[in-house]
Amino acid sequence: MIGFQPRPTVFRPGGALEAEKHAPGAEFFFLTFPVHPLRAFWQGTMKRLLAVFYCMSFLGITQAEPTAALPLWPDGAPGALGTGTNDVPTLTPFLAEPASATGAAIVICPGGGYGGLAGHEGADYALFLNRAGISCFVLKYRLGSHGYRHPAMMNDVNRAIRVVRARAIEWRIDPARVGVMGSSAGGHLASTAVTHYDTGKPDAADPMERLSSRPDLGILCYPVITMGHFTHNGSKQNLLGPSPAPELVWELSNELQVTPKTPPCFIWHTQEDTAVPVENALMFASALQKARVPCDLHIYEKGRHGIGLATRPPEFDSPHPWAADLIYWLRHRGFAK
Repeated sequence: MIGFQPRPTVFRPGGALEAEKHAPGAEFFFLTFPVHPLRAFWQGTMKRLLAVFYCMSFLGITQAEPTAALPLWPDGAPGALGTGTNDVPTLTPFLAEPASATGAAIVICPGGGYGGLAGHEGADYALFLNRAGISCFVLKYRLGSHGYRHPAMMNDVNRAIRVVRARAIEWRIDPARVGVMGSSAGGHLASTAVTHYDTGKPDAADPMERLSSRPDLGILCYPVITMGHFTHNGSKQNLLGPSPAPELVWELSNELQVTPKTPPCFIWHTQEDTAVPVENALMFASALQKARVPCDLHIYEKGRHGIGLATRPPEFDSPHPWAADLIYWLRHRGFAK
């Protein structure tokens, strides 16, 4: 578990206050004194209750549950092909516990080749980041498998960022600390959000459209970045169609769209990834470096494509090393505790 050192208190009858080490990183304090047998019974009962409470907290059972999914456009999304579930992009809030919340938020874009949405790259990430005090919002964006093409997906992620900012007071969010995160094709969508944003339209009839869609940081997990030589062809076809114009290929090759105003990014990939070449991450990091945009790049030897955290809630036991590296970076950025 990242960033937590368990230090349970245990009571033992008969003696004095002392401390002893039982395992690295776990310190146990023993308060000892003579007691009446009835008091000893109650102390034993309380000890068991405290142990249960401790285990529930440590295992994440007390994590915040997600609230109901919210449509990004209550009156229907622009360009919608219908009114069914597949035509309604939504945002599902996973709010951090108030006692530990940092006020930061991250919009999460699951991967799936622009043809599906991988749950372990959505809700699992949200629950994991909740433990670091970050409120998360999992985006269900429109997909190529349901007949949609660019710019529907880009419009959905930009709108999601505006929605979080618009409801910042209600959700106790700092509107200046709203990031975006994505994996695989969701990583492409997140990289689109950090390169194809706008600062808001002051004269828009919809008040939400007057807010900026620029994320304050980006987190890209084994991302698709380019629509060129090293692309993932399935993602490209679902996003742009079978025969996209060269101008569209250039526009959505996000390594070519980085500017000095692109927000800081955390990027990770693995050499073992055979679905999305690691060159995608390298190209985007190189573009950020040339534009003098802060970035944290991690290339790991091991890890298949789509690995996610390599662990599941609620325990999140032994996650892939990128998880600890991300929390370290988010602390430095003022997002995580």
